[in-house]
Amino acid sequence: MKIQNKWIRAAIPALLLHCSIGTVYCWSIFSQEIADYIGFSKGATEWAFSFAIFFLGMSAAFLGNIVEKDIHKSSLIASITFALGMAGTGFFIYFGGQHKGSPIALIGIYVCYGFIMGIGLGTGYLSPVKTLMLWFQDKKGLATGLAVAGFGAAKAIASPIMQAILGDNQNGEIYKMFFILAVVYFVMMFAGHLLLAKPADWHEPSGAEKKPSIMEVLKTKPLTNYIGIWVMFYLNITCGLMLISQEKMIVKCIGLAASVGIISTVSAIFNAGGRLGFSAWADKMKDRNTIYKLIFILSIAFTAIVMVTGGIKNAEGNAILVVLVLALIFMVNAGYGGGFSNVPTLLSDHYGMGSISAIHGITLSAWAFAGLTGNQVANFIVAHSGEFKEVHGIKVNPVGYQNVLYVTIALYIVALLMSLFFVKPINKDAK
Repeated sequence: MKIQNKWIRAAIPALLLHCSIGTVYCWSIFSQEIADYIGFSKGATEWAFSFAIFFLGMSAAFLGNIVEKDIHKSSLIASITFALGMAGTGFFIYFGGQHKGSPIALIGIYVCYGFIMGIGLGTGYLSPVKTLMLWFQDKKGLATGLAVAGFGAAKAIASPIMQAILGDNQNGEIYKMFFILAVVYFVMMFAGHLLLAKPADWHEPSGAEKKPSIMEVLKTKPLTNYIGIWVMFYLNITCGLMLISQEKMIVKCIGLAASVGIISTVSAIFNAGGRLGFSAWADKMKDRNTIYKLIFILSIAFTAIVMVTGGIKNAEGNAILVVLVLALIFMVNAGYGGGFSNVPTLLSDHYGMGSISAIHGITLSAWAFAGLTGNQVANFIVAHSGEFKEVHGIKVNPVGYQNVLYVTIALYIVALLMSLFFVKPINKDAK
C-alpha cells in the first residue's frame, strides 16, 4: 500500500533535501581556514562559492525538464552529486595541504564545490518544489516557504556544528569535516529521495500528449512580465549576496567580533524566517507580487537609514548605530529569503502548474548570474575604496563596507520599479 500523506511525501523529504544543500552558504565560515591551509588567498577560494551558485542556477535552468518529468531521477542525481562534490572538496583540500600553493588543489575545489556540488544544488533545490505545491494547493506559499526555509535554516543549524569541528581541528585537518559531512548529507538526501512523491491524483502529460513549449507558456502573458520577474529576482539576490558576503567583516567592524558566530546564526534564522513568513503572508494577498514590493520598500528604507547615519563607519561605541546596522543585516537576510520562497508560487500564479519546474528552473538562472556578480562586486568595492585599518586587532574597511550600500540601494530601487511597472497584476484567487 502506497503512503499518501502530504507531510511524509512532500514536506519532510523537501526539508531533508533543502537542509542539506543549504549548507552551501556556510562557505564563508571556513573559507579563510581553507585558504590558509592550501596556500592561497581568501579571494581565490571565494570563487568556489560563486561557482557553486552559478552552477546551481545553470543546472536548474538546463535540468528543469528532467525534474518536470521524473523527480525520483532528479532527487537521486542531487543526492549523489552533492555528496560527491563535498567529498571531492575534502580530498582537494587535503591535497592542497600536502602541496601548498598547488593550482591543482584550487581547481579541484572549484570543480568539486562549484561544478559537481552545483549540479546537486540545482536539481536538489527544484525537485521538491512542484511536489509541495501539488500537495498543498490551498497554501502553496506556506508549503514552498517551509522547504525553502530549510535551505535558509541550514546555515543556522550547521554553522555551530562546523565551528565546533573547526575548533577541534586546530592541527589543520579541516578536510576531515568535508568527508564527515558528505556521508551525513548523502544519507539525509537519499532518505528524502526515497520519500518524495507527487499526489496519486496528479496527472502529468504523457509523451503522446502535446505539451506547450516553455516559450509558448511564457507568451501567454507579455514577455515583459517574465522579464520583470527575472530581473527583480536577480537584483534581490545580488543585493543580498553583496551584503551577506561582507556580513562577517561588518559585524567585526562595528565592534562585535566576539559575537560573529551568534549574529551569523541569528541572520540565518531571519533568512529562513523570511522564506517562510513572507511566502505564508503572500498566500493571503490577492496579488503575490505585492510581497516583493514590500520587501524592496523595507530594504530601501533600512539601507537608507544606515547610509544617512554612516552607520557602519560610525557604529563602534554607538549602541543605536550598532542596532541599526544589525537591523539592516537581518532585514536584507529576510528579504533575500522571501524573494526565493515566493518566486515559484508567483510563477505558478502567472503561468500555471503544467511546466512550473521548467519555468522555475530557467528563472533560477538569475541566481546563477547573481552568484557571479554579488560577492565579487562587493569585494571589488571594499578592495578599491576606503582603507583598511585595525579595530581591536582586526583589519577592516569601514568606508568600503559603507560604500557597498550605495550600490545596493540603487539596485533595490530598480527592482522596485520592475515590480511596480513590469510585473502584471494578477488576482490569484480568480485562477
